[in-house]
Amino acid sequence: MVERQNIFPEGLSKRVVKGKVLYAPVVTVVPGKIVFVSGTLSRNDKAEIVGKGDMRAQIRQVFSNISIALAAAGATWSDVVKRQTFTTDIDAYFEHIDARMEFCQDDLSTSTAVEVRRLSHPDFLVEVEVIAVIKA
Repeated sequence: MVERQNIFPEGLSKRVVKGKVLYAPVVTVVPGKIVFVSGTLSRNDKAEIVGKGDMRAQIRQVFSNISIALAAAGATWSDVVKRQTFTTDIDAYFEHIDARMEFCQDDLSTSTAVEVRRLSHPDFLVEVEVIAVIKA
């Protein structure tokens, strides 16, 4: 198991939405195998866009796809130390935090969420990339 510590420094606020702490401001890990999962979109295994116009459905598909990618590398959401989210509607993204929490639960990573004008196709609403650390 990789040694990991979530740090909440005094003087920094915790981001809480719907009663859930969303991320740890600092995560340390004893070096292990680093897993990079590229920006992941809401496509099914046939490359079809899932959830056109539906942020909740797209979040679920994106996080499901990331779960598959992590598993292929021998990792889980509890191994994720960095998450970066790009969304075309930041308010809608945070409105559906519970959809994300279905996968991440209380496994806090560092996190960045950025609203962008558009993703690689106009029907995409959210794209997420992660970095995980597992035992080498």
